[in-house]
Amino acid sequence: MPARTPPQDAMPDLFGESASASVEVHRLFLALLPDAATAGRMAAAAEAWRDTGQAAQVRWVKPARYHATLHFLGDHPTLPNDLVDAVEHAAGTVRRAPFLWTLDRATAFHGRQPPCILGSVSVPAALQALWDAWALALAKAGLGRHLERRFTPHVTLGYSRSGMPAMPSIAPIDWRVDGVALVHSVVGQADYRVLARWPLRTA
Repeated sequence: MPARTPPQDAMPDLFGESASASVEVHRLFLALLPDAATAGRMAAAAEAWRDTGQAAQVRWVKPARYHATLHFLGDHPTLPNDLVDAVEHAAGTVRRAPFLWTLDRATAFHGRQPPCILGSVSVPAALQALWDAWALALAKAGLGRHLERRFTPHVTLGYSRSGMPAMPSIAPIDWRVDGVALVHSVVGQADYRVLARWPLRTA
């Protein structure tokens, strides 16, 4: 997954650690959230990776926080209710059917603390189409300034403290993607808050 990933300080906080800033930072993003069984398979992949001894210096993400970001919607000093309303309006125009996404690659992005991720060798056409549909809907709702130009779908399992770790081979994980969630997090707090969910459907 060589494409650009969002700057690490712009990515959702995954660990619930205390924020260094005294002012709250509210983050919004559209995400794909795995069901419990799929999250369990992701956690098993992380455990197998950890057991190889090749990732001893990785800070691992809690399985309850696994997600794939579809669109990052920015950092804000307070929860922006007008933006939430705009996203909910945009959601009413998106119609896509559920699909299967197979995670078949463990790799890492470059960076000071490289994210260790699960991804796929190729992006399913249905996943790219979902990203495109939401990008168009959000742009029409006046939120185009928040949108990334490229899409590198992945699930972050942890962050390496000591450079790029060796990557294991993994058994493919089939994920039935059947909905999109609007997620709110406050940097430094342990839990995400799901503000809304929209099931995927064709009509």
